[in-house]
Amino acid sequence: MDCNDKVALVTGAGVGIGEATCKGLAAAGAIVVVSDIDEAAGNRVANELIAAGHQAVFMRLDVCDESRWHRVVSDIVARFGRLQILINNAGIANICGIEDETLEGWRKTNTINNDAVFLGTREAIRVMKASGGSIVNISSIEGIVGDPMLPAYNASKGAVRAFTKSVALYCADKDYGIRVNSVHPGYVATPLVSGALSRLSTSDAEAFAQRVVASIPMGRMAEAAEIAKGIVFLASDDASYMTGSELIMDGGYTAR
Repeated sequence: MDCNDKVALVTGAGVGIGEATCKGLAAAGAIVVVSDIDEAAGNRVANELIAAGHQAVFMRLDVCDESRWHRVVSDIVARFGRLQILINNAGIANICGIEDETLEGWRKTNTINNDAVFLGTREAIRVMKASGGSIVNISSIEGIVGDPMLPAYNASKGAVRAFTKSVALYCADKDYGIRVNSVHPGYVATPLVSGALSRLSTSDAEAFAQRVVASIPMGRMAEAAEIAKGIVFLASDDASYMTGSELIMDGGYTAR
């Protein structure tokens, strides 16, 4: 997969799928801008990439901050002259039923998982439309099917799925040369999942995990590096005829 000399911005890049995607993009030849609200985690990833001989830099980014989005993208263009790849990856999840969800929790999940994707996509289009690019929005299988214990997450990821198609059509109609696609991971062994489970009682967490694994035909959760390969593919020129597409990577979960 060829991303040679392309400048790529990854959000939520300090851990999990974001970290794995940074490594995958770097291996494919990209100049990687590692962004996260967690400066220690983001700097660690950027420094590891640099130590491995890749081009990388860390930039702190709160994906919910509109002004910060503008500043970071402007800084990228000032430093590298371009931005050609955006991976909207940052996200959170809260496991609870609708009766236990709060309005505050609902809004927080939708702000980080959905509003931030809007902000990042709009900002990327501003600088990509003159020469083209690729935007990959990380949705989820939970944007396609429902889960009784993930109402806010379901809503946010379903919004990302539909939003991606809308923007893909818009960019095609405008002849911007910007491809916009979504990736729909199943359950992945990442801090996002473990963090969500940690907020449950031990018995509820075990029951949830057992139910999930039992529903995956391949019998296991994915590794972050496996999902990153699909993301890098969509970001690369190898996916040159793909826009408005959704790449499902779920071990067969949604095939039943």
